[in-house]
Amino acid sequence: MLPSSRGVVDGAALPPTSKPLFFFPFLLQCLLCFFFLLLLLLSSSAAAAINGQGAALLAWKRTLNGSSVEAGLSNWSELDPNPCGWFGVSCGPDGRVVGINLQYIDLIGSVPSNLTAIAPSLTMLVLSGTNLTGPIPPELGELPQLSHLDLSDNALSGEIPVSLFRPGSRLQRLLLNSNRLEGGIPDAIGNLTDLQLLILYDNQLAGTIPASIGRLGKMEVFRAGGNKNLIGALPEEIGNCSSLTMIGLAETSITGSLPASLGLLQQLQTLAVYTALLSGPIPPELGQCGELQNIYLYENSMTGSIPPALGRLKKLKNLLLWQNNFVGMIPPELGLCLELEVVDLSINGLTGGIPGTLGNITSLQELQLSMNQISGSIPPTISHCRNLTDLELDNNQISGTIPPDLGRLDNLQTLYLWQNRLEGGIPEELAGCTNLEAVDLSQNALTGPIPKGIFSLPMLGKLLLLDNDLSGEIPPSIGKCKSLIRFRASGNRITGKIPVEIGGLKNLSFLDLGSNRLSGPIPAEFSSCRNLTFLDLHGNAIAGTLPYTLFEGLALLQFLDLSKNLISGELPSNLGLLASMTKLILSGNRFSGQIPTEIGSCFRLQLLDLSSNALSGEIPASLGKVPALEIALNLSWNSLSGEIPHDFSGLSRLAILDLSHNHFSGDLHPLAVLQNLVTLDISFNNFTGRIPNSSFFSKLPIIDLAGNPELCLAGCIDDTANANRAISRRAAHIATATLLSAAVVFLGMALLIFLSRRRATGIGNTVDEEKDGELAPPWEVTLYQKLDIVVADITRNLTPANSVGKGRSGVVYSARVPSTGTLIAVKKFRIGDDMAVAAAAGTEIASLARVRHRNIVRLLGWAANRRTRLLFYDFLPNGTLGEFLHGGALGGRGAAAAMEWEVRLGIAIGVAEGLAYLHHDCVPAIIHRDVKADNVLLGDRYEACLADFGVACVAGDTSGGGPAAVQPPFAGSYGYIAPGNTNLPLFYSNLVYGFTPKFLTSLPEYGCMMRITKKSDVFSFGVLLLEIITGRRPAEGSFGEGQTVAGWVRDRLRLQRDPVELLDPRLQGRPDTQVQEMLQALGIALLCASHRPDDRPSMKDVAVLLREIRHEDSSSADANGTRKASAAVSISAAVRSPSPAPSTSPSLQCSITYSADGFR
Repeated sequence: MLPSSRGVVDGAALPPTSKPLFFFPFLLQCLLCFFFLLLLLLSSSAAAAINGQGAALLAWKRTLNGSSVEAGLSNWSELDPNPCGWFGVSCGPDGRVVGINLQYIDLIGSVPSNLTAIAPSLTMLVLSGTNLTGPIPPELGELPQLSHLDLSDNALSGEIPVSLFRPGSRLQRLLLNSNRLEGGIPDAIGNLTDLQLLILYDNQLAGTIPASIGRLGKMEVFRAGGNKNLIGALPEEIGNCSSLTMIGLAETSITGSLPASLGLLQQLQTLAVYTALLSGPIPPELGQCGELQNIYLYENSMTGSIPPALGRLKKLKNLLLWQNNFVGMIPPELGLCLELEVVDLSINGLTGGIPGTLGNITSLQELQLSMNQISGSIPPTISHCRNLTDLELDNNQISGTIPPDLGRLDNLQTLYLWQNRLEGGIPEELAGCTNLEAVDLSQNALTGPIPKGIFSLPMLGKLLLLDNDLSGEIPPSIGKCKSLIRFRASGNRITGKIPVEIGGLKNLSFLDLGSNRLSGPIPAEFSSCRNLTFLDLHGNAIAGTLPYTLFEGLALLQFLDLSKNLISGELPSNLGLLASMTKLILSGNRFSGQIPTEIGSCFRLQLLDLSSNALSGEIPASLGKVPALEIALNLSWNSLSGEIPHDFSGLSRLAILDLSHNHFSGDLHPLAVLQNLVTLDISFNNFTGRIPNSSFFSKLPIIDLAGNPELCLAGCIDDTANANRAISRRAAHIATATLLSAAVVFLGMALLIFLSRRRATGIGNTVDEEKDGELAPPWEVTLYQKLDIVVADITRNLTPANSVGKGRSGVVYSARVPSTGTLIAVKKFRIGDDMAVAAAAGTEIASLARVRHRNIVRLLGWAANRRTRLLFYDFLPNGTLGEFLHGGALGGRGAAAAMEWEVRLGIAIGVAEGLAYLHHDCVPAIIHRDVKADNVLLGDRYEACLADFGVACVAGDTSGGGPAAVQPPFAGSYGYIAPGNTNLPLFYSNLVYGFTPKFLTSLPEYGCMMRITKKSDVFSFGVLLLEIITGRRPAEGSFGEGQTVAGWVRDRLRLQRDPVELLDPRLQGRPDTQVQEMLQALGIALLCASHRPDDRPSMKDVAVLLREIRHEDSSSADANGTRKASAAVSISAAVRSPSPAPSTSPSLQCSITYSADGFR
C-alpha cells in the first residue's frame, strides 16, 4: 500500500484538529509526576547518608591535610547510608559507631574534639602513628562508653587533660606514649578504677608519680619510662595494684629506694627501672613476687648486697643489675633460679668468689660479672651451663687456672677473662668451644705456648692475648683460622718466625705482635691480607729487608709500626701505595738510602717517624705537600743532609717536628710560618743564619737549638747603625714607659675618687631603690613549665643568705616554691636604666626559651616589673664546675667526687654534648660566647648543665640580640678566649683599665666583635677541658705574665716534660687505663685550643671523641676497654725526652690513633 493512500484512510477516520486538544496535556502531566518522584527519591537517599555520626566523622576528615587522607579514607563518603562500612570504623548490631581504628597512616591534623554524635556508643578510639599534633581535647573525657583510647606515636603536646580521669570513667586501656606531652601525671588518675593499661612512655612528663595510682587495682601494665623529668620515689601505694604484671620507669629521674610493698605484687612479671636515680638496697620482699621473670635495675646508684631472697624467684629469666654500687658476695641462692638466662652484675663492688651453684642453671646463656672485686677461682661447675653463650669475668681479681672443663661449652661465643690474676697455660680444651667468636685473656700471668687447636675454631674472629707471659712460636695452624679478624698478642715472650700462613687470612684487619722476641724476616705473604688496617710488629728482633711486594696489596693499611727491630735495606718506593696510611713508624731500625719521593703520595699521613736509622740524602720536597701531616714528623738520628725544603711551609698543622742529629744546612725560614708547632728540635745539625723572629722560636729551649755553630740565636746586630737604632728605640721605650706610668697613676686616682663618690651615693640610695619598686608589683609572669609560682613568695627568698652565685649581669639565689616545696634557682637582673643588663636578660630568655637539652640549664619561666627581671631555673645542688675543681663551698662528698676521673670525664662529655646541641641541632645555631667552669652547673649526680646565656648569639649575628641589642664590649672570660691579634678599640681598653692589658693583645676572634664563630666556643671548651684534666685555673700567676693554662701546657710539652706531670695531683695514682684516658683527653683539649680556628674540630666531633674515650678499646692494649659497648677511638699524647745516644733515640709523639676494637 502506498503511504499516501494510508494517510488518506487515517485522515478519514479522525479529524486532524482533535489530537493537540487531548493527547499532549496528558503526556505532560505524566512527565511531571515522574520527575517529582525521582527528585523525592534522591532527596531521601542523600538525607539517609548524612546522619549525625557520619556527619561528625566527615567534618573531622575535612580538617585533615595528610597525604594518606584521600587514599586511606577514600570510602568515607556522604552518599553512604551510614559510616559502618568506612575504613577504620566499626559499628554495633544497631548500626551505631562503636570503634574508630586508624593506625600508621599520614593524616596530619588534630585529635577530633566534636564527637558528641558518636559519644553515646563509642567504646574504642585508636589514632596511633597518624601524625597528629596539638593538645588532647578535654572533650574526650565526655565519652561515657569509651574503654580504649590510643593516641600513641604522634606529636601531641600540652598536658594530659584531667577530664580523662573523671569519676565513673570506663577507660580500661590508655595509651599516650611517644608524644610530646608535658606536665605531670594527674592525681585524678586514681579515678580510673577499671584501668588495665597505662602507657605513657617517651614523653616530656614531669613531677612525681601520684600516690593515688595505688587505687588502680585492675591495672596490669604501667609504663612511663623515657620521661626524663619524672622525679621522686616510686610510691609505697604501688603495692596495692595487685594485678600489675609490668612496671616500666626506665630512663627517668626516679629517686629513692624501691618500696618494700613491691613484694605484694604476686602477678608482677617485669620490673624495669633502669638508667634512673634509684638508691638504697633491693628490697628482700621482691623475692615474694613468684611470677617475676625480668628484673632490670641497671645504671642506678643502688647500694647494699644482692638479697638471697631472690633465689626464691623460680621463674626469673633476666637479672640485670650492672653499674650500681652493690657490695658483698654473689648469693649462692641464685643457683636455685633454674630458669635464669641472663645474669649481668658487672660494674659493681661485689667481692668473694663465684658461687659454684651457678652451674645448676642449665638454661643460663649469659653470665657477666666484669669490673667487680671478685676473687677466688673459676668454678669448674660453670661447664654444666651448656647453653652458655657469653661468659665475661674480666676486670676482677680471679686467680688460679682456666678450667679445662670450659671446653665443654660448645655454645660459647664470647669468653672474656682479661685483667685478672690467672696463671698456667691456655687449655687446649678450648678448641671444643666450636662456636667461639671472641676470646680475650689479656693482662693475666698466663704461660706456655698458644695452643694449636684454638686456631681450628671455625668462627673465631677476635683473639686477644696481650700482656701475659706466653712463650713458644705462633703455630702455623693460624692459617686455618679463616674467620680471624683481630689477633693481638703483644707484650709476651713469643719467639720464632712470623708464620707465612698468616698471608692466607683474608679477613684479618688487626695484627699486633709487638714487644715479643720474634725473629726472621717479614713474610711477603702479608700482601695477601687485603683487609689489613693495623699492623704492629715493634720491639722484636725482626731482620732482613722489607719485601718490595709487601705494600702492593695493603691499600687499606692505616697503621704500621715496625720500630725497634733490625730491619735493613732501603725504604721501598712503593710506600706511596699506602693511600690509607695515617701512622707510619719505622724508627730504631737499620734502614739506609734515601727517603723515597713517593712517600708524598700518602696524602692521609698524620704521623711519620723514621728516626734512629741510617738514612741519607735530602728530605724529599713531596713530604711538605702531605696535607694531613699534623701530629709528628721525626727524622732525627739519621745522616740526612741538604736544606729544609721550601714546601715545608705548607705543613701548617704540624705539631711536632724533630730534625735533630743529622747534617742539615741552610736557614730555618721554611719553618717560620708553622704556627701550630708545639715541639721543635733542630739540634746538632749545620743550620746557619738567624732563627725566625717569632714568639715560638724565642721560647725554644737552647737544648733544641744546640749543636748548630753557625746558627744565630740572639744579639745578631751587624753594624753600628743597627746598634744606634737599637739604643734609640730603648730610649723611646723608657720615655714611653715613664709617660704611661704617670698616666696610670693619674687615672687610678681619678677612678678612686669616682668609686668613693659612687659608693657614698649608693649607700644613701639603697633603701630608696627598694621603695622605688625594684621588687614591687605589678609583675608580668611567663612560665614554660607547670609551676604554681607567686612572685611575692619568691622575692622573700632573695636575700644574701640564699645567694648561691653571681653571673655576668645578675645574682643567683635559691628559692623554695611554698605550694610544692620545689627548690628552684632564681637569677635576678636589676635592669633600671642599664641597657646592657636588660639586653643580657633578654638574650638569656630568647636563647633558653627555645632549647631543650639535658646538658643545658632549663629555664622554667620569668617575671618582670619596671626595674627587675627574675629568671626561674631548675636548681642544681652541686654548684659550679669551678667550685668542684678549685674548692669553694664544696663539701666532703664533692671533694671526693672531684678526685674521680670518671666523674670529670662525664662532666666534660656533658658540656661537649650541650655545646654540640647548640651548634648543630638548633636552627639557627647558638654560640654561647662565655664557656667557662663557673658557667657549668652540676646536678645531683654531677651531670653538667651549661648556664649563663647572657651574651649568647645566633651564628652569624654577633650582636646577640638583633641590631638594637646592647652588648658588653667583648664577650668571654680571661683565659678562655682564643688567642691572636686584637682589633679592639684602644679607647675602650684605656677607659676600663687606664692602659692596654696584655690579655687584650690576644683576642682575634673578638676584635670589633665581628668574627665570632662556633670555633670560639670550641677554643673555650678546650681550655675548660685542660682545666678539668690539670686542675689548674685558666690563668695563674705561676704561669707567667699573660700566660694561660693552654700556653702553660704547650710550654711544658715543648720542654719535653712527661705529660703525666701535667695531670691534677688529685688524679695521680690512678690505674694505667685511666691515665691513658686522661692523656687522650689532653690531646683533644689541645686540638680544641689550637691557635687557628680552622684546625679546631667541631663540637659534634669533640663529643664523639670524648664519648669514645670512655668506651675506648685501646690500640695499645685491648684489655683497656671497660664499658658495655665501645666505639673505639683512642687518643693518646706522649712526649719523651731525647737521649744522648743513637741507641736510645728520642721518639717525640703526640699521636691520635683510631681503632675499631669493640663491644666487650
